[in-house]
Amino acid sequence: QVQLAESGGHLVPAGGSLRLSCAASISVLAPATMGWYRQAPGKQRELVATIQRIGSANYADFVKGRFTISRGVAERTVYLQMASLQPEDTAVYYCKAVWGGQDYWGQGTQVTVSS
Repeated sequence: QVQLAESGGHLVPAGGSLRLSCAASISVLAPATMGWYRQAPGKQRELVATIQRIGSANYADFVKGRFTISRGVAERTVYLQMASLQPEDTAVYYCKAVWGGQDYWGQGTQVTVSS
């Protein structure tokens, strides 16, 4: 069982920056893949960025050049550095980990960008 704890969501003005963090509570091999998804009101959850244990990253087109995903110490923490935030980035951001062939989700952290 993997538990994910997200933090860092906040209210920021357009053009601002935020850093989201997600820590996975496992003591053995780190998740193969960790990533961030988001869900805006009335919309489906969508991929933001993922990163493999070896460091290969993948980004949605709408965040390329603005967001950077990275993994922390022992590969059990994933970060999302967000810059040039726009009101359309307002959403609940969810952390996801793939471990043992299963997907695990965090509870989400709210990011609100004011215009």
